[in-house]
Amino acid sequence: MCGLAGFYSGDPSENSERVIEVMTSSLFRRGPDESGVWLDAPEALVALGHRRLAILDLTKAGHQPMHSASGRYVLAFNGEIYNHLDLRAKLDGSNLYAVAWCGRSDTETLLACIEAWGFQQALEAITGMFAIAVWDREQQSLLLARDRLGEKPLYYGWQGNTFLFGSELKALKVHPAFEAEVDRGALSLFLRHNFIPAPYSIYQNIYKLPAGTWLEINAGDTEAVPQPFWQLSAAAEAGAAAPFLGNDTEALEELEKVMLEAVRGQMLADVPLGALLSGGVDSSAVCALMQAHNSLPINTFTIGFDEEQYNEAEHARAVAKHLGTNHNELYLSANDALNLVPELPRIWDEPFADSSQLPTHLVMQLAKKEVTVALSGDGGDELFGGYNRHFHAPRLRRKLGWMPGPLRKCVGAMLTTVPASVLNKSLGPWANKRGMALPGEKAHKLGRKLRHVDFSSIDDIYASLMTEWPSAHAVVVDGYMPTNLLDTRGSWPQLEDSVERMMALDAMMYLPDDVLVKVDRAAMAVSLETRAPFLDHNLVEFAWQLPMHMKQRHGQGKWLLRRLLDRHVPSKLIERPKMGFGIPLDQWLRGPLRDWTENLLDEERLANEGFFHPAPIRAAWHEHCHAGVNNGYRLWSILMFQSWLEVQ
Repeated sequence: MCGLAGFYSGDPSENSERVIEVMTSSLFRRGPDESGVWLDAPEALVALGHRRLAILDLTKAGHQPMHSASGRYVLAFNGEIYNHLDLRAKLDGSNLYAVAWCGRSDTETLLACIEAWGFQQALEAITGMFAIAVWDREQQSLLLARDRLGEKPLYYGWQGNTFLFGSELKALKVHPAFEAEVDRGALSLFLRHNFIPAPYSIYQNIYKLPAGTWLEINAGDTEAVPQPFWQLSAAAEAGAAAPFLGNDTEALEELEKVMLEAVRGQMLADVPLGALLSGGVDSSAVCALMQAHNSLPINTFTIGFDEEQYNEAEHARAVAKHLGTNHNELYLSANDALNLVPELPRIWDEPFADSSQLPTHLVMQLAKKEVTVALSGDGGDELFGGYNRHFHAPRLRRKLGWMPGPLRKCVGAMLTTVPASVLNKSLGPWANKRGMALPGEKAHKLGRKLRHVDFSSIDDIYASLMTEWPSAHAVVVDGYMPTNLLDTRGSWPQLEDSVERMMALDAMMYLPDDVLVKVDRAAMAVSLETRAPFLDHNLVEFAWQLPMHMKQRHGQGKWLLRRLLDRHVPSKLIERPKMGFGIPLDQWLRGPLRDWTENLLDEERLANEGFFHPAPIRAAWHEHCHAGVNNGYRLWSILMFQSWLEVQ
């Protein structure tokens, strides 16, 4: 795990070396072990910079930017290639591509693959997470690429005559050509989703390279068009067209085989390694397979909360005890959150409002004390139908689709009249029997949706469930809604099953632009590498071959994955209502974070800054404080933008 930065300029400058050094230094946290820069000439047409977090081959043989054996290619690389030893063996076994290896790094392997097979074929051959920048000295072209599922970030864009790129926006922002104009369309998307989906960024003319794509820049180019080398939609459609035909037992054997191979590959490291453990199905499965593959106890890490309804630490502790791991845990209080909040815009670098960013960053801090690499369970929900919305959308359609719009709005208003805390207490016993956590919060969320959702189809319900601020562009001054995946249904995967469509869309947008952004920035802020075995593309492609009855059965998601976990952990330690990695945000905004919130949402301040219309925001804040309506997650997006704006 590292950081890269660079530029391709039509206006070479004698200050180019200093500029690339500053861009690279801004990414220090991503790679504290070593720094390197390369320019093609003193007055550079192209410059590459790299910060290294040494994981494989800790010697100078892993230094970047790295030159290929022939000298044709120069590469800066962020990520890990898990099958690099197999690729070396393949190259060594070929009479055409004999390589005189200088070290043991996967970077050197990647360069050799590019030189032997070409850029796109090399991308198709590698298994891993990566953001790559390559300068082809022979063709005088710049090549960029991002891994299949979007684990590693890569921003790019033209600013005047200069093409900038880097792992984080902070690297682009320090270049003299950077213009820093906020994109009102991206801001509208941010309010809608609590994250900014690719290809957009918060800045005009700066983009995120979409997952599974690459692009090429040549002299005279004025635009860059990403080209796919792998697509989640295609993998999902291919899996549905050629489903796994074996029985449950055969599917379970194949799942364990493929998943164990992914876990083993991602345990390759020359530094201490551990795992993030929530006690849920996904992280427990990863930890179980890691421990089964390890003779010594692995290190596991968990965050807990004093608020019982949000606390999964005790469940993680029980799983860790059963597996025999070396378990570490830390409890998060409101004061811990308050202390961390001012740092959030610096860590995430552009507005980001998944409030689980708070505990995620703190569990990364905890893990970094013991390890340099931590495996996680991210991706399991998207592959095996584990999110609550995968069940709620069809149920809502069946139970409420008949209801006329005015009646739905009336019922929605009634559901939000009673404070969520009261509903949690009164409905708690009933909800627990039905596998539901936090019924008050869910009732309030349902109430808001009933007031705004079109129940014409499950697709409409899904779109509403993925929308935090209805008519978000109307909250933004000069706001508008750019072309995006959620509104472009013609580009959705062609899957007959509506739940499978939701799962695929989650994997195409929510996973790379929310979950993986959260994990990457939270970990990189403390120089910790995270790896996600569920995102091994071989496992992803196999999961999409599994029919839905192996993913959801008896009203429960992840059915086959649970059966795999049963082989390692008693089901009584796992089977409970899904909680997610949430925090008591609504309570905290009314309590210890109230003054901070009131300052950022001051009506005069909002009006003077000119990004938001104050009225709907002040109304939502008043409801939250005085009417018992939980608007915390909606307000969090405004607060995160306001906090980000303060440090620009």
